[in-house]
Amino acid sequence: MKTLADWLAHAEHLHPQNIDLGLDRVSAVAQRLGLAFDCPVITVAGTNGKGSSCAMLESILRHAGYRTAVFTSPHLVHFEERLRLASEPVDGAELARFFEIVEKGRGDIALTYFEFTTLAILLCMAASKPDVAVLEVGLGGRLDAVNIVDADCALITSIDLDHMEYLGDTREKIGFEKAGVMRAGRPAIVGDPVPPQSVIDHAEAIGADLWLVGRDFNVAGDPQQWGWSGRGRRYSGLAYPALRGANQLVNAGGVLAALESLRQRLPITAQAVRTGLATVELPGRFQIVPGEPTLVLDVAHNPHSVAALAENLDAMGFYPTTHAIFGVMADKDLAPMFARIGPLVDRWYFTDLPTARAARADALLTRWQAQNTRKDTAGEVFANPMQALQAAIDRADPADRIVVFGSFFTVGGVLEHGTPRLRARHLADKP
Repeated sequence: MKTLADWLAHAEHLHPQNIDLGLDRVSAVAQRLGLAFDCPVITVAGTNGKGSSCAMLESILRHAGYRTAVFTSPHLVHFEERLRLASEPVDGAELARFFEIVEKGRGDIALTYFEFTTLAILLCMAASKPDVAVLEVGLGGRLDAVNIVDADCALITSIDLDHMEYLGDTREKIGFEKAGVMRAGRPAIVGDPVPPQSVIDHAEAIGADLWLVGRDFNVAGDPQQWGWSGRGRRYSGLAYPALRGANQLVNAGGVLAALESLRQRLPITAQAVRTGLATVELPGRFQIVPGEPTLVLDVAHNPHSVAALAENLDAMGFYPTTHAIFGVMADKDLAPMFARIGPLVDRWYFTDLPTARAARADALLTRWQAQNTRKDTAGEVFANPMQALQAAIDRADPADRIVVFGSFFTVGGVLEHGTPRLRARHLADKP
């Protein structure tokens, strides 16, 4: 009997390419296996904010009494994190059964790692008979394996430049790819305050029920509380989402619109909204871990999300020194990322990551040095995120902060043995 780890290793060698966008192969296998959901499905696409939006949907729906099944990717530490059933990671042995079903059903069809694992997860989700399923798109939307499932509601979060070699080099091209998760006659919620015209055009062309910020729903707030209004419903005096950062209010606005659009099938009480948003948790999204020094974990890995991280760091107040541990995939647009967050970072710790797709730490250091204009900062390279974190702890004073950001591999690398609670040596203890 193969374990989940065995199946994951097997899945890595089924297709010559890591990414091969298209729905023909995965649809053919899904049809053979009779994949179908008998509950409402919400598909979440976008450049940033997908994971946070899925977590908010899950939290509110759970507090409303629904049995949820949520598929997100990638994972931080354990593959089982990709499927949460009733808010708990799936059991690895249970999931392995569905890998075996996919293997038998695919015949001679070569599936990529993501396609193979996605089919197994979707089959496991459907078999769990949830009241509602939430699916996060892996890459793009139109040609992503998740899009073989017809969503009852499509939620599109922010749209920005990322994965341009696959999705196009403009927001309009990328927007068109994201819009591919919409379905005719069904709600399509767009949380981006300034969506590309391609998204609106596609929704109108297929006859989707398009919800736009400022037209179909609105978000407004003051420092203490916020409110949401939509088609025929209003929430006022809401506490801010437990997920930190100003960008989370934009995500929450889209989430409430998605739930409102499905109200006939999934009634939600105002109390479930309040409690769900107030208690939502998601590691690695501007996650602040108290300690000495303070630790900040964020999977910001493109210019748009790094800009949001920089704003959130700015809002934290004064820290004598900010230490940044950074590792990222080789295809990322580094210049705007360094330009935006560079002024906030006093010491850089660049790290290698355990994947061939990652940029080498020494290459990151070279790129950073080429555009750095500060004389009072320095950078070093490390073999892995834990080594980088230990070096930062050794150099930090208790009042400093350490920011770990970039790839899921970077943040996951410091979470391997649980969430670190930092205790730096006090000044008196230092040589």
